[in-house]
Amino acid sequence: MTPGLWELVLRGIWTTVQLLVLSALLGAAVSFVVGIAQTHRLRAVRFLAGLYTVVFRGTSALIMIFWIYFVLPLTLGWQLVPMWAGTLALGLTYGAYGSEIVRGALSAVDPAQREGGIALSFTPWQRLRLILLPQAVPEMIPPFSNLLVELLKGTALVSLMGMGDLAFSANLVRLALQESAEIYTYILLIYFALAFLLTRLMRGLERKLKAGSGAAPRATAEPSKRAAATAVGGAS
Repeated sequence: MTPGLWELVLRGIWTTVQLLVLSALLGAAVSFVVGIAQTHRLRAVRFLAGLYTVVFRGTSALIMIFWIYFVLPLTLGWQLVPMWAGTLALGLTYGAYGSEIVRGALSAVDPAQREGGIALSFTPWQRLRLILLPQAVPEMIPPFSNLLVELLKGTALVSLMGMGDLAFSANLVRLALQESAEIYTYILLIYFALAFLLTRLMRGLERKLKAGSGAAPRATAEPSKRAAATAVGGAS
Protein backbone atom coordinates (compact mmCIF):
# COMPACT_ATOMS: atom_id res chain seq x y z
CA MET A 1 0.00 0.00 0.00
CA THR A 2 1.05 3.60 -0.58
CA PRO A 3 1.96 5.89 2.35
CA GLY A 4 -1.29 7.81 1.87
CA LEU A 5 -3.37 4.66 2.31
CA TRP A 6 -1.39 3.66 5.38
CA GLU A 7 -2.08 7.12 6.83
CA LEU A 8 -5.78 6.48 6.29
CA VAL A 9 -5.51 3.18 8.16
CA LEU A 10 -3.62 4.82 11.02
CA ARG A 11 -6.32 7.46 11.36
CA GLY A 12 -8.85 4.65 11.51
CA ILE A 13 -6.87 2.94 14.28
CA TRP A 14 -6.78 6.18 16.27
CA THR A 15 -10.53 6.66 15.88
CA THR A 16 -11.17 3.07 16.98
CA VAL A 17 -8.95 3.49 20.05
CA GLN A 18 -10.74 6.70 21.02
CA LEU A 19 -14.13 5.07 20.62
CA LEU A 20 -12.97 2.03 22.61
CA VAL A 21 -11.66 4.12 25.53
CA LEU A 22 -14.70 6.39 25.73
CA SER A 23 -17.28 3.62 25.43
CA ALA A 24 -15.32 1.45 27.91
CA LEU A 25 -15.32 4.28 30.48
CA LEU A 26 -19.05 4.82 30.03
CA GLY A 27 -19.68 1.06 30.09
CA ALA A 28 -17.66 0.65 33.29
CA ALA A 29 -19.62 3.43 35.01
CA VAL A 30 -22.92 1.90 33.90
CA SER A 31 -21.77 -1.57 34.95
CA PHE A 32 -21.00 -0.56 38.52
CA VAL A 33 -24.01 1.71 38.99
CA VAL A 34 -26.52 -0.79 37.61
CA GLY A 35 -24.75 -3.85 39.05
CA ILE A 36 -24.68 -2.37 42.56
CA ALA A 37 -28.29 -1.23 42.15
CA GLN A 38 -29.30 -4.83 41.45
CA THR A 39 -28.10 -5.77 44.95
CA HIS A 40 -29.92 -2.85 46.62
CA ARG A 41 -32.22 -3.59 49.53
CA LEU A 42 -35.12 -1.68 47.93
CA ARG A 43 -37.15 -3.77 45.49
CA ALA A 44 -37.99 -0.77 43.29
CA VAL A 45 -34.30 -0.02 42.74
CA ARG A 46 -33.59 -3.66 41.92
CA PHE A 47 -36.53 -3.73 39.51
CA LEU A 48 -35.40 -0.63 37.59
CA ALA A 49 -31.82 -1.89 37.38
CA GLY A 50 -33.00 -5.30 36.22
CA LEU A 51 -35.31 -3.71 33.64
CA TYR A 52 -32.42 -1.70 32.22
CA THR A 53 -30.28 -4.82 31.97
CA VAL A 54 -33.00 -6.85 30.26
CA VAL A 55 -33.78 -4.10 27.73
CA PHE A 56 -30.21 -3.35 26.69
CA ARG A 57 -29.07 -6.97 26.67
CA GLY A 58 -32.09 -7.90 24.59
CA THR A 59 -31.54 -5.32 21.84
CA SER A 60 -28.99 -5.26 19.03
CA ALA A 61 -26.00 -2.94 19.49
CA LEU A 62 -26.17 -2.11 15.77
CA ILE A 63 -29.84 -1.11 15.95
CA MET A 64 -29.12 0.89 19.11
CA ILE A 65 -26.43 2.82 17.20
CA PHE A 66 -28.86 3.52 14.37
CA TRP A 67 -31.60 4.52 16.82
CA ILE A 68 -29.40 6.98 18.71
CA TYR A 69 -27.86 8.43 15.54
CA PHE A 70 -30.92 8.57 13.24
CA VAL A 71 -34.06 8.36 15.41
CA LEU A 72 -33.10 10.28 18.56
CA PRO A 73 -32.51 13.56 16.64
CA LEU A 74 -36.11 13.43 15.38
CA THR A 75 -37.29 13.42 19.00
CA LEU A 76 -34.81 15.85 20.57
CA GLY A 77 -34.26 18.12 17.61
CA TRP A 78 -30.45 17.95 17.69
CA GLN A 79 -27.92 15.57 16.16
CA LEU A 80 -25.14 13.78 18.00
CA VAL A 81 -21.80 13.58 16.20
CA PRO A 82 -20.93 9.99 15.18
CA MET A 83 -18.26 9.60 17.89
CA TRP A 84 -20.67 10.44 20.71
CA ALA A 85 -23.54 8.48 19.20
CA GLY A 86 -21.30 5.40 18.94
CA THR A 87 -19.92 5.93 22.44
CA LEU A 88 -23.39 6.26 23.94
CA ALA A 89 -24.80 3.22 22.14
CA LEU A 90 -21.84 0.93 22.84
CA GLY A 91 -21.34 2.12 26.43
CA LEU A 92 -24.99 1.62 27.36
CA THR A 93 -25.22 -1.76 25.60
CA TYR A 94 -22.03 -3.31 26.92
CA GLY A 95 -22.59 -1.70 30.31
CA ALA A 96 -25.71 -3.85 30.63
CA TYR A 97 -23.58 -6.98 30.18
CA GLY A 98 -20.99 -5.62 32.61
CA SER A 99 -23.64 -4.98 35.25
CA GLU A 100 -24.27 -8.72 35.46
CA ILE A 101 -20.55 -9.25 36.07
CA VAL A 102 -20.63 -6.75 38.94
CA ARG A 103 -23.83 -8.20 40.41
CA GLY A 104 -22.49 -11.75 40.26
CA ALA A 105 -19.15 -10.84 41.85
CA LEU A 106 -20.84 -8.94 44.69
CA SER A 107 -23.27 -11.80 45.30
CA ALA A 108 -20.36 -14.26 45.44
CA VAL A 109 -18.72 -12.55 48.41
CA ASP A 110 -19.00 -14.69 51.54
CA PRO A 111 -22.17 -13.68 53.46
CA ALA A 112 -20.15 -13.81 56.66
CA GLN A 113 -18.24 -10.78 55.40
CA ARG A 114 -21.47 -8.81 55.10
CA GLU A 115 -22.58 -9.95 58.54
CA GLY A 116 -19.25 -8.86 59.96
CA GLY A 117 -19.75 -5.38 58.52
CA ILE A 118 -23.23 -5.22 60.04
CA ALA A 119 -21.83 -6.34 63.40
CA LEU A 120 -19.31 -3.51 63.21
CA SER A 121 -22.17 -1.04 62.58
CA PHE A 122 -20.92 -0.15 59.11
CA THR A 123 -23.32 1.73 56.87
CA PRO A 124 -24.31 0.06 53.57
CA TRP A 125 -21.89 2.37 51.74
CA GLN A 126 -19.05 1.48 54.13
CA ARG A 127 -19.75 -2.24 53.74
CA LEU A 128 -19.70 -1.83 49.96
CA ARG A 129 -16.54 0.27 49.87
CA LEU A 130 -14.49 -1.41 52.59
CA ILE A 131 -15.62 -5.06 52.44
CA LEU A 132 -17.48 -6.06 49.29
CA LEU A 133 -15.74 -4.21 46.45
CA PRO A 134 -12.14 -4.98 47.55
CA GLN A 135 -13.00 -8.69 47.43
CA ALA A 136 -15.27 -8.61 44.37
CA VAL A 137 -13.32 -6.36 41.98
CA PRO A 138 -10.37 -8.76 41.43
CA GLU A 139 -12.85 -11.48 40.48
CA MET A 140 -14.47 -9.15 37.94
CA ILE A 141 -11.31 -8.59 35.93
CA PRO A 142 -11.26 -11.81 33.82
CA PRO A 143 -14.87 -11.47 32.61
CA PHE A 144 -14.38 -7.73 32.12
CA SER A 145 -11.31 -8.55 30.02
CA ASN A 146 -13.44 -10.72 27.74
CA LEU A 147 -16.12 -8.02 27.56
CA LEU A 148 -13.52 -5.39 26.65
CA VAL A 149 -12.30 -7.51 23.73
CA GLU A 150 -15.91 -7.94 22.60
CA LEU A 151 -16.34 -4.16 22.84
CA LEU A 152 -13.25 -3.67 20.67
CA LYS A 153 -14.78 -5.88 17.99
CA GLY A 154 -18.12 -4.15 18.41
CA THR A 155 -16.60 -0.76 17.54
CA ALA A 156 -16.58 -1.88 13.90
CA LEU A 157 -20.36 -1.41 13.87
CA VAL A 158 -19.97 2.38 13.80
CA SER A 159 -18.54 2.15 10.29
CA LEU A 160 -22.11 1.60 9.06
CA MET A 161 -23.03 5.19 9.98
CA GLY A 162 -20.02 6.54 8.07
CA MET A 163 -17.65 7.01 11.00
CA GLY A 164 -14.01 6.76 9.97
CA ASP A 165 -12.94 3.94 12.27
CA LEU A 166 -10.60 1.09 11.36
CA ALA A 167 -13.26 -0.93 9.54
CA PHE A 168 -14.47 2.09 7.56
CA SER A 169 -10.90 3.03 6.60
CA ALA A 170 -10.24 -0.55 5.49
CA ASN A 171 -13.22 -0.41 3.16
CA LEU A 172 -11.97 2.83 1.62
CA VAL A 173 -8.54 1.29 1.07
CA ARG A 174 -10.16 -1.79 -0.48
CA LEU A 175 -12.07 0.39 -2.95
CA ALA A 176 -8.90 2.30 -3.81
CA LEU A 177 -6.80 -0.82 -4.36
CA GLN A 178 -9.56 -3.01 -5.81
CA GLU A 179 -8.04 -5.72 -3.61
CA SER A 180 -9.69 -7.30 -0.58
CA ALA A 181 -7.30 -10.02 0.61
CA GLU A 182 -4.35 -7.79 1.45
CA ILE A 183 -6.12 -5.01 3.33
CA TYR A 184 -8.49 -7.25 5.28
CA THR A 185 -5.59 -9.49 6.31
CA TYR A 186 -3.85 -6.42 7.70
CA ILE A 187 -7.02 -5.34 9.51
CA LEU A 188 -7.45 -8.79 11.06
CA LEU A 189 -3.89 -8.62 12.38
CA ILE A 190 -4.42 -5.11 13.73
CA TYR A 191 -7.57 -6.11 15.61
CA PHE A 192 -5.75 -9.17 16.96
CA ALA A 193 -2.82 -7.03 18.15
CA LEU A 194 -5.17 -4.59 19.90
CA ALA A 195 -7.11 -7.44 21.55
CA PHE A 196 -3.89 -9.15 22.66
CA LEU A 197 -2.63 -5.89 24.19
CA LEU A 198 -5.91 -5.38 26.05
CA THR A 199 -5.79 -8.95 27.39
CA ARG A 200 -2.24 -8.55 28.68
CA LEU A 201 -3.05 -5.21 30.33
CA MET A 202 -6.12 -6.65 32.06
CA ARG A 203 -4.15 -9.69 33.23
CA GLY A 204 -1.54 -7.40 34.74
CA LEU A 205 -4.28 -5.41 36.46
CA GLU A 206 -5.75 -8.64 37.85
CA ARG A 207 -2.40 -9.68 39.33
CA LYS A 208 -1.92 -6.25 40.87
CA LEU A 209 -5.39 -6.16 42.42
CA LYS A 210 -5.11 -9.69 43.79
CA ALA A 211 -1.69 -8.95 45.24
CA GLY A 212 -3.10 -5.84 46.90
CA SER A 213 -6.03 -7.77 48.37
CA GLY A 214 -3.80 -10.61 49.59
CA ALA A 215 -5.27 -13.14 47.14
CA ALA A 216 -2.93 -15.25 45.05
CA PRO A 217 -3.30 -14.88 41.27
CA ARG A 218 -4.85 -17.88 39.56
CA ALA A 219 -1.63 -18.76 37.80
CA THR A 220 0.21 -19.20 41.10
CA ALA A 221 -2.55 -20.34 43.41
CA GLU A 222 -2.53 -23.98 42.32
CA PRO A 223 1.26 -24.52 42.71
CA SER A 224 0.99 -23.05 46.19
CA LYS A 225 -1.76 -25.51 47.07
CA ARG A 226 0.30 -28.42 45.72
CA ALA A 227 3.32 -27.27 47.72
CA ALA A 228 1.23 -27.10 50.89
CA ALA A 229 -0.19 -30.57 50.24
CA THR A 230 3.33 -31.95 49.68
CA ALA A 231 4.53 -30.42 52.92
CA VAL A 232 1.63 -31.91 54.85
CA GLY A 233 2.23 -35.31 53.26
CA GLY A 234 5.93 -35.19 54.07
CA ALA A 235 5.23 -34.25 57.66
CA SER A 236 2.86 -37.17 58.05
